[in-house]
Amino acid sequence: MSYGFLDIAITPSVRAAQKAMGADHIWQNFAGDRDFDRLTENEAAFIADRDSFYMATVSETGWPYVQHRGGPRGFLKVIDDRTLAFADYRGNRQYISTGNVAANDRACLFLMDYARRARLKIYVHVEEVALDADPALATLVIDADYRAKLERIFRLRLESFDWNCPQHITPRFTEEQVGEAVRPLRVRLAELESENAELRARLATHGDNQ
Repeated sequence: MSYGFLDIAITPSVRAAQKAMGADHIWQNFAGDRDFDRLTENEAAFIADRDSFYMATVSETGWPYVQHRGGPRGFLKVIDDRTLAFADYRGNRQYISTGNVAANDRACLFLMDYARRARLKIYVHVEEVALDADPALATLVIDADYRAKLERIFRLRLESFDWNCPQHITPRFTEEQVGEAVRPLRVRLAELESENAELRARLATHGDNQ
């Protein structure tokens, strides 16, 4: 049986570590089929709701590098069930991830939903695409309202994905989520303040008439 993501992640040294910890039987006897090599509507919706993700790459010297990528919500686009893409805007100009994927196109993405305590991890092959090389792709990923200098497009070919358990994910909420949660309270507070102002006005008028 297949367990797509772990088929990639589990190497001989990982198996040795599992054996040393008495956990090797869990994965050796896995009975199921989890290829997870096609994104479904569930993954597509989750990805579309994210405004950031983490991307891990490896240099020629073997050192890993994890970069936080952020942008407008949904900036990581699902092109089809095996392809993702995003526009790459100018940052601090170190170009570490860009250089790493030029030498080794393999990367791993971590997408977090802290509020719902969910995380999606994705193995991909990364391809740098020039801005004028694929006009249709550029139209899909470029946000004309996002004020930053666009330098390239990254197209990601899905290898496999998996969902992690929620353990140890501390719920955190964005300013927008907090604002939406307290909006009914603010509305009610405004109503009470208005009622209070009307009562004060009536009392003041009543006092003036005595």
